[in-house]
Amino acid sequence: MRSEIASAQSISSCNLESFLVSSTFSADDVMTRSRSLLRPLAAGLLLTAVQLVMAVGLLAPEGTLSDRYLTLIQHDSFWFMNIVDRGYQTIVPPVDHKVMEVSNVAFFPAYPVIASLFRYGLNIDTGTALLITAQLAAWGFWSYFFLFCKRWNISRPLQICAALLILAHPAAFFLVAGYSESLFLMALLGFIYWSTTEGWSAKVWAAAHGIVMSATRIVGIVCAAFPVVRSFFLKGWKGLREPRAWFRHYASAIGLMAVATLGALFFFIYCEVRWGNWNMYMLTQAAGWGIIPDYLAVLKPSSYRWLVPALNDPTEASQLSMTLGAVLLVGIVLCELLPPIRRRAGLPVRAGIYFCAAAIYYLSVSGVACVDMESMLRYEFCVHALIVLAFLNFLRQFRAPSMLLRAFSIAAVALLSAAGLCVQGWYVWNFTRGNWVA
Repeated sequence: MRSEIASAQSISSCNLESFLVSSTFSADDVMTRSRSLLRPLAAGLLLTAVQLVMAVGLLAPEGTLSDRYLTLIQHDSFWFMNIVDRGYQTIVPPVDHKVMEVSNVAFFPAYPVIASLFRYGLNIDTGTALLITAQLAAWGFWSYFFLFCKRWNISRPLQICAALLILAHPAAFFLVAGYSESLFLMALLGFIYWSTTEGWSAKVWAAAHGIVMSATRIVGIVCAAFPVVRSFFLKGWKGLREPRAWFRHYASAIGLMAVATLGALFFFIYCEVRWGNWNMYMLTQAAGWGIIPDYLAVLKPSSYRWLVPALNDPTEASQLSMTLGAVLLVGIVLCELLPPIRRRAGLPVRAGIYFCAAAIYYLSVSGVACVDMESMLRYEFCVHALIVLAFLNFLRQFRAPSMLLRAFSIAAVALLSAAGLCVQGWYVWNFTRGNWVA
C-alpha cells in the first residue's frame, strides 16, 4: 500500500514537473515570438517616423505643426476628402471634365472608407483621418517588409541597404501623404505574406488583405492571382499535364484569388445597382481625366524616354521612371535566367512578386500613355518596392561576398540613396506647397 502511495506521489510529481516545464517553454515561446514580431514593427514605425520628420519637420512650409502636417493633403487627397464627406456622387454619363462636386467616382473605395471610420469614430477632421489612415498603412507596409526579411534570414546590412533603396525613391514620400499608395502596398505585401504562410488562420488574413488590396486599386484584381502564379511555379509543367489533379493542386490558390477580388467586385456591383453602370469608375476616368488605355504602349519605342528630366518638369520625370521601370524588370529577368547566377530556391514566391510588379507596371503604362505618362513616377514606386523585395529573396541564396565587393555595393547604395533623397526632398518641398509632382 505504501509503495502504491509512493508511486502515485512520484507520478504526480513528475506530471507537475512536466507541466511546469511545458508551461515555461510555452511562455518562453510566446516571449520569443513577441520579440521577433516586435522588431519588424519597431523598424517599420521608425522608418514611417523618419519619413514624417523629413516631410513635415524639414521640408513643409513655415507654420504651426498642425498646419505643416496638413500640407501632406494635396491634389488627389481633396478628391478622397470629397468622397469621405459626401459619399460617391455622379451624373450619368459622368461630366466631361474634373469636377468632384459633380462626378467623383474616379477612385476605388477602400482608402476613403477606412478614413471614414477614423473620421467619424474619432470625431476628427477629414484631412487628418486621411493622413492617419495612410501613415498607419505605411507602418504596415514597412513592417511587412521587415517581416519578409526576418522570414528569409536577410542579414542586417542587406536589410538596411534595401530599405534605403525604397526610402530614397523620389516618390516614396507618397507613403505618408494623403494618397492610397501606402494602403495598396500594405495590403499587397500582407496578401503575399499570409498567402505563403501555412494554416487556415493565415489564409483568412490573406483573404482580408486581398479584399482591401482589390478595393484600393483596380490593379489589385490582377495582383490577386499571386497564389495561382506561385502554385504554378511550385508544381511546374508537370502539374498542368495532369488534368485530374488540377483541383487538388490549384483549388486552394484559385479560391484565395477569387476571394481577394471581392473588394473590387463589390464596388462594381455597387456602381451597377446605383447607376446602372458597373464600370462607372472607368467611365469617370475616361470622361474627366481622358484615360483611354493603350495596351500596346509598352511595345512602342516612342513610349520610352532616356533624357534626364528637368527638376521642375514632373511629366519628364514620370516618362523617365517608366523607362527605368522597364530596365529594372528586364534586369531581374536576366538575373533569373543567366546560368552563372540563377537560383531556383524561392523562385515560386519571387515569380509571384515579379508577376505583381509586371502587372502594376503594364496596367499603369497602358493607362497613362495617353496623357504623356503623367503620374507614372508614383505608380512606378510600387513596382520599385516589389522588385527590391524580390531581389532580397534572390540575394539571400549567395554566400557573403568579398570585402571589396561589399564595400563597393555599400558605396553604390549610399550614392544612389543620397541622390534619390535629394530629388525626393525637392518634390516634397513642391508638393507641400501645392505644386503637382506626380
